[in-house]
Order: sequence, then C-alpha cells, then structure tokens
Amino acid sequence: MIKKITTLPGDGIGPEIVESGKAVLQVIADLYGHQFEFQEGLIGGAAIDATGVPLPDETIERCQSSDACLLGAVGGPKWDQQPPHLRPEKGLLAIRQALNLYANLRPVQALDALIEESTLKPEVVSGVDVLIVRELTGGIYFGEPRERRTIDGEEGVVDTLVYKKSEIERLLHRAFQFAEIRGKHVTSVDKANVLESSRMWRECANEVATHYPSVTLEHMLVDNAAMQLIRQPKQFDVLVTENLFGDILSDEASMITGSLGMLPSASLNGTAFGLYEPVHGSAPDIAGLNQANPLATIASTAMLLRYSFGLLEEADCIEQAINQVLLKGYRTADLTNANAISTEEMTKAVIKEIKVAIHS
Repeated sequence: MIKKITTLPGDGIGPEIVESGKAVLQVIADLYGHQFEFQEGLIGGAAIDATGVPLPDETIERCQSSDACLLGAVGGPKWDQQPPHLRPEKGLLAIRQALNLYANLRPVQALDALIEESTLKPEVVSGVDVLIVRELTGGIYFGEPRERRTIDGEEGVVDTLVYKKSEIERLLHRAFQFAEIRGKHVTSVDKANVLESSRMWRECANEVATHYPSVTLEHMLVDNAAMQLIRQPKQFDVLVTENLFGDILSDEASMITGSLGMLPSASLNGTAFGLYEPVHGSAPDIAGLNQANPLATIASTAMLLRYSFGLLEEADCIEQAINQVLLKGYRTADLTNANAISTEEMTKAVIKEIKVAIHS
C-alpha cells in the first residue's frame, strides 16, 4: 500500500510528538510492506510566525492532496495578544471547515495498567470503553454573527449557534453506524429543555434511530451527562453530541484514563480521509524538553491506519504495543512523579514492542 500523509507539527510539543508518530508509522510501513510518503505543512502559531496567518492556503492544498493528516498541537502564550482572527486556534477551526471534517471521534478507554492513575475509584473506571462522537464544523464555534455590540445601552456580546438539519443528521448516522459494531447503544446528549437547537437535535436523533433497529437510543441532558460520566461511565457506549458540549465532555472524560496525554482523536469527513491528533494541548511549558507523553499521538496513528487506510491488523498492533509498555511500567512525567522516561524513550519502547509482536 502506498499512501501520502501530511504532518502538521504546529506549536509547543507538537513537533516532538509528531516525530514520535512518524517514527511509529515508518516502522509499521517497513514491517508490513507499506510505503508512507510524508509531507509537512504549517498551522497555528508556527504558521503565523512564518506566513502571517494561522492556516496558509499551501497547508490546505497539501492536506487535500494527501490520504490522511497527522496533527500535533496549536497555541501558546506567545500568541495570546494576537487579534482574534490571527489566533493559532483559528487555524485548527479553519482546517476542519476547509476539509469538511465534521465527525470527531474520541475513544475513552481505561487501560488496566493505568487504573490506579485515575482520580476515580478503580471499580468505577475499570472496563470503561466509550466512543464520543462530536460534531466538529458547526454550532456556536462557527456561527455568525459573533461580535461585541451595544445592548440596551451597555456593552454586550453576541455569539450565534447555527445548525442545519442535514449537518445534525449526518453526524448522528455516523454515531449509529459505530454503535452497530460496538455495544449497540447510543446516548444523544443535548439541552432540549432550554435550547431550540437541542430540540431539533433530539428530533433528528429519533428520526435517524429508525434506520438502525438493532441500536438503542437514549437521550440525556448535557448537565446530567457530565455527572454520569464521572458517576457511572460504564453505562455509555457511543455518546454523540454537538460541538461545544462534545468539547467539554470529552475533556472531562479524559480524567477517566488518568491523563489528557493518553487520548487520541480522529476528525473525519464523508470519505476515508481524516485528520488525526491527540486531544491534549501544546504544553508550551515543556516544549523542547523531551518530556511530553507521545502515546496519544501514537494512538492517533493507530486510528489513522484503521479509519483512513483500513489497516486493522496494523492498528491493533500499535494499540497492543502501547498497552504493553504501560503494563511494563513505562511512564512519562504526566503519569508519574518518579522514574519518568522521556518522549524519545517512550517512543522507542513502543517501537520495540511492535517489533517483538511482529517477530513472535
């Protein structure tokens, strides 16, 4: 198999963890007889520094010419004083829209080796396996107008939440399709007791559910869902929701795993193309120190192989290698206060386990 992958290192620890992801992908290519061609693009603060904008047209073109993208992270205090349209995060929002990456997948799994790392009780965490499906290109993050204006004679602000019915339906179909091959249960999260957008969301969920008779649909208000994720996370299989709610709930769910540094994600459009990235931020305080946890990025490469390239065996191999290094006690600084290993050492440990698995 020959595939082209565009890497977007971004800011902070982004370049370090993307290098880890590339190293793992190259090993997979070598061991399984594939050919992955890498090209690089600018995004976020790095793009602002080099080109004056957070997402150059050249980056979009490179992504469009590739089969998948691997992103590091964007942002940092260096660019905090930039005007809103020139903030690094605008590059991330813009690429999602430019590539129509409307479906964001965030798996939340409690690995046995990290049960004790969670702040929740082991009996609450053990066995958790949730897939959060978040709408990514609509909602309040993209609605217009968004502006400061005078309201009743005083300073005020307006943000607008906009969804088309088709945008809601296409995401719900993806969620039900994933549920069909998982636990056959969808929890649709909204705020239908207050928001008109949520009332439409709930109506769409009921309509889409009729196409998937083997899947059970449950509705849950977002405030209750936030509580239930901590109280009883094992009740969830596929959790689907709109952009803002999904952003908040998926970060909350990261604490089940013990570290935000452990969560991968995939952002998909209507084809096999996807952009893959860790859920965590750019961590500028440790950038360049070889301390970042690369496992979320490495796990994101497994999602890339599975969802964009259809390479299920290779994806499983990476995920099993991650589990093995954790079972053997390897930890980066975000997971331990003593005997932490470096980004490079963790990457080499995963690669070693991949080779052992292939040659055994």
